[in-house]
Amino acid sequence: MKNKKWLLGGILFLLLGIGFWYYFKKSEAVKIQLNTVKPIIGDITETITATGTIQPVDTVAVGTQVSGTINKIYVDFNSQVKKGQLLATLDPSLLRDQSLQIAGTLASAKSNLVFNQTAYNRQAALYKVGAISKADFQSALNQYNAAKAQISAITAQLSAANTNLSYTKIYSPIDGTILSRNVSEGQTVAASFSTPTLFSIAKDLTKMQVRASIDEADIGNVKTGQNVTFTVDAFPDLNFKGKIVEIRLHPTVSANVVNYITIINTENSELKLKPGMTANISVITSDVPKIMKIPVQAITFKPDSLVAKNYKINTPYPSVKKKQWNGQKPAANKNKPKEEATVWVLAADQSLTMKKIKTGTSNDTDLQVISGLSLNDNVITGYKTLTKKSGSAAKSPFLPQRSGGNRPGSGGGPR
Repeated sequence: MKNKKWLLGGILFLLLGIGFWYYFKKSEAVKIQLNTVKPIIGDITETITATGTIQPVDTVAVGTQVSGTINKIYVDFNSQVKKGQLLATLDPSLLRDQSLQIAGTLASAKSNLVFNQTAYNRQAALYKVGAISKADFQSALNQYNAAKAQISAITAQLSAANTNLSYTKIYSPIDGTILSRNVSEGQTVAASFSTPTLFSIAKDLTKMQVRASIDEADIGNVKTGQNVTFTVDAFPDLNFKGKIVEIRLHPTVSANVVNYITIINTENSELKLKPGMTANISVITSDVPKIMKIPVQAITFKPDSLVAKNYKINTPYPSVKKKQWNGQKPAANKNKPKEEATVWVLAADQSLTMKKIKTGTSNDTDLQVISGLSLNDNVITGYKTLTKKSGSAAKSPFLPQRSGGNRPGSGGGPR
């Protein structure tokens, strides 16, 4: 009798253990929450990104054609100047002395011309009456012509000396703003081999341009006239607008990467853009306005066995292999229309229905829907898993992972 009691107690204990195991196992049953979005009407825009440098549209480097010591500077950084305004002067002493010396030489040459002209006239008169030989006459004529030629040569030298003397005064060639001043009073500048730059003048700072470097992989989609938006670090919340005006054919190579210089014009009426700023550029290569669109990951969703346990599937679906949905983003269409694609829609009775749609333009985030959906359809983009016990979320290993969806913090595919 005692053994029977022990046997019944063991069986009861075993049954209680099985019951507790079943209860906790059932309490941990996996539940899922679908992420859905409704199609919207909007624009699909394709862009490429690049960086560039802000610079004035027209900048003039002002130099000196003569050597000398800077005598006086009349402008400084950021000075507003007018065309013809005196910017600086060089010490004119040496060049003035050279000019005076040549002027003295010219006066001597003019005196010599008068003497040789008188001698020529006398020899010509004697030659006519046969008093001198032809050789004497020709010698007087030659000396007279040489004296005239010398006058012309020295006059040219004097003109060059006076021109060089005038170069000791540096004038502004344009209206603009002084961007840089590279010399100081008392500094010696030498123009023997190249013209030294004294000042840099920006013509109009209300019109700027961005000098962008665009990678060879993206340059094929870039054309003149395309719209551009960009930001600068000084105003990260402001979007500046511009337009491509030139794509230079000469390539630049840096670290084995080939880039092409692209010039973008932009307005700067508020003078917020400063020369030398770095611009983070987005070139709008394609813009399709006012079309129906859905997130591009919607066409990658396929219901797996976990979804089938929690929701009714109205449309037969093929088995899904893990390697088919490895979390990779679907390739963008690059504006090439597709024949059709499939999406899954969550109905009001919480059942799933597969719909075939015709698609058009896409980028990395959005896909155009030509037909097959309405604005009221709840299109499934992914799901997250939940457990009753812990309430923690897990992600399906069969689907691309994403953040976002139809509510903050939901899982699913990439966005």
